[in-house]
Amino acid sequence: MLGAIYFLAAGTVCSGQEALTLRQAIDEALRQNPQTAVAESENHFAKAASVSARSALLPKLQFVEDISRGNDPVYVFGTRLRQQQFTANNFALNELNTPQPVGNFSTRFSGTWTAFDWLKTQHEIRRADLMEKSSVSASQQVQDQIILSVVQAYQSVLYAQRKLDVATHQQQTAQSLLESVADRVNAGLAVESDRMLSQVNLAARQQDVIAAKGELQIAWLELQTAMGSEKDLPVELQPIEFHLYPQKTLAEELAAAMKSRPELKAQLLADAAQTAALQAARADFAPSISTYGNWEQDRTSFTGTGGNNWVAGVQLRLDLLPMAKRAVLAQQKADMQRMNALSNVLQQQVRLEVSRAHVQRQTAELTVQTAKASMEQSSEALRILRNRYNAGLASINDLLQAEDAQRQSQASYWQAVYGNAVAYAQQLYSMGTLTPEAAEVLQ
Repeated sequence: MLGAIYFLAAGTVCSGQEALTLRQAIDEALRQNPQTAVAESENHFAKAASVSARSALLPKLQFVEDISRGNDPVYVFGTRLRQQQFTANNFALNELNTPQPVGNFSTRFSGTWTAFDWLKTQHEIRRADLMEKSSVSASQQVQDQIILSVVQAYQSVLYAQRKLDVATHQQQTAQSLLESVADRVNAGLAVESDRMLSQVNLAARQQDVIAAKGELQIAWLELQTAMGSEKDLPVELQPIEFHLYPQKTLAEELAAAMKSRPELKAQLLADAAQTAALQAARADFAPSISTYGNWEQDRTSFTGTGGNNWVAGVQLRLDLLPMAKRAVLAQQKADMQRMNALSNVLQQQVRLEVSRAHVQRQTAELTVQTAKASMEQSSEALRILRNRYNAGLASINDLLQAEDAQRQSQASYWQAVYGNAVAYAQQLYSMGTLTPEAAEVLQ
């Protein structure tokens, strides 16, 4: 049975193709996973919002080409003045009261510029810039989640392959046992019930193989989804070996998480952005100073000549009944309180995640050591019981129980090996340090 352990350690061997490493799977996922595209679109949106906020510093210039015609007395009077076509005859009462229709082709350029608004625009620009940085940090969290999901799915495939290896080998062993028992029954060294029990055992092992193949197919689908890949899977994966990963104290891990977790960075930036939004809402109560200008040309025909005029000025504006602004300010204050509460909740969640990951990784490492010892002991116990059964000193039930114990111990060992790698990846994720480079140590 020591040969069986070696067989399982070798894993599933695929012929003629280069093994897909964990780093390659992660790089492909970061390129193709739809969540990456979503995060990038949110970054572009935040960047566009930042550019839009800066546009408030620029003057606004408009061009209008207007064509009109009418006989309204005021319209006719003003149009003739702007066209510089007014004559003394136009002062006749009949001409003033019931004028003939007049057409006008007007070309107008107008502009406004806010000279000073008590830094409201600057606060809004700062808010937009901080939200852009917050979006970048949030996209980093998406990247970390993708990496973790790939690691988990990659490990699931490897574990499913190991389970299939175990089930296949156990099926072969059950077939050999059935043949051996049949020979013993024919020789009169065993009873018919032993043959029947061996047949039941072989059927159970065949069911295990069928179930293991189904689990392997599901694991491949999960890996394909995590990678965002449309390639034909499965391919050969490079096995991940058991490692003793570096350890830190819980205090060091908590400190690293508070410094590196991208969602904490995003939340801090969002808090600062909300502070800027609150300052902008307060500045909106102060008076604003703006300038304006207008140049206009009026003609009797589109290509004809006429008069032109311009107007320029400075305007001071103060809202005497700022009821809507007070409501906006109240909303911003409420949002500020909500953001502060969210920050506290997020920090508590991060501490819990780091603490849980710390304990789980320590548990996973100890579990591997225990499972390895159990697998070796069960293999030796099975060897002894097989010899005793061949010598007629043990029953078929004793032998089958020993095989069950060995099969379970092998499955537990490989589950512990891959669980240890996942636990370390989760620990890196909880600290905000699960990068593609850091994931390479898992291989």
